[in-house]
Amino acid sequence: MNFEHLIQINDPLNPFVDAMTREQLWEGLVLRAEQPQLFVIGLDSCTIVSRTDSTLERELHYGQATVHDRVTLTPNDSVRYDILATAAHVGGSLTMTIEQPDTQQLFLRFQYTTTLPDADNEDARQTQEIVKSAYREADIDTVRLIRQYVLSSQSPDQLH
Repeated sequence: MNFEHLIQINDPLNPFVDAMTREQLWEGLVLRAEQPQLFVIGLDSCTIVSRTDSTLERELHYGQATVHDRVTLTPNDSVRYDILATAAHVGGSLTMTIEQPDTQQLFLRFQYTTTLPDADNEDARQTQEIVKSAYREADIDTVRLIRQYVLSSQSPDQLH
């Protein structure tokens, strides 16, 4: 199953949405990669097993289950998470890409590729829609948490 959607970060037509810079959004994406337990419900802990300038090899601990993944960071552009499928969990990838069509607008594109088969009956289609909805909600929550992080990291005289 493949799925993608876009979340608007900056909306020049909505004065109630605090604008973020590309760099602030990037810092939030790096925080999510390095401290995923702040963003992922049910994640007990994360151990970074190895690190290079552009990759993190991680162990994610959910109760008794451990998931191994690789995070690839392309500075100020994208973060890609690759999870290997096992008997216990679905594998796949998630890529979060910053898109900035002009100086006023900023978007974050989420692209999922999973080992879940494409739906071939109504029950499978319903299950697929539930999974997509869960992904979408988690991504909205990620953006909300990044906004909180950006606001809390600004000094009081920078807050509006």
